[in-house]
Amino acid sequence: MKPIFKILLPAIAAACAFAATSAGAQSSPAVAQDKAQLRTDKADLKRDEKQLATDKAQMKSDKAAGKMAAESKDSQKVYEDKREIAGQKKAIAADKPGSAQKRADKAALKREQRQLRRDKAKLKSDKAAGKMAAESKDSEKIYNDQRAIKGDKKAIVTDKKELKADQK
Repeated sequence: MKPIFKILLPAIAAACAFAATSAGAQSSPAVAQDKAQLRTDKADLKRDEKQLATDKAQMKSDKAAGKMAAESKDSQKVYEDKREIAGQKKAIAADKPGSAQKRADKAALKREQRQLRRDKAKLKSDKAAGKMAAESKDSEKIYNDQRAIKGDKKAIVTDKKELKADQK
């Protein structure tokens, strides 16, 4: 038995050495790939954080300038209703007393006031429900940026776990 053992021992050692180097060769590309993915996700996170800061500054600027991008769809409707009511009141003031035009303008004013009440109620309801119609374009961009950052952070955590698993 000793001569066979002497023949098999080097063969077994060579096979184990080959298996160890091939296993190391297989994990090395996986580790490199995981590291590259981690770098990419970290770069995405930095880009998204920079975009968030830009969008927050834009929203602040739009609000200060009174731009409509800082207003929601619902609040724009309320704003337009108020402008129409003001226009109707001007028209009524300019109309001759007792004229058909004045009666028509008064009826239109009542319709606009009802519409304003409905639009205010919708705005209040949408805000309470957290609907995007109650959000401005600027705040919607910020919301999307925050979601992207959250996803980037989650991807980084996943990448780190995969990298750790591949290094074992």
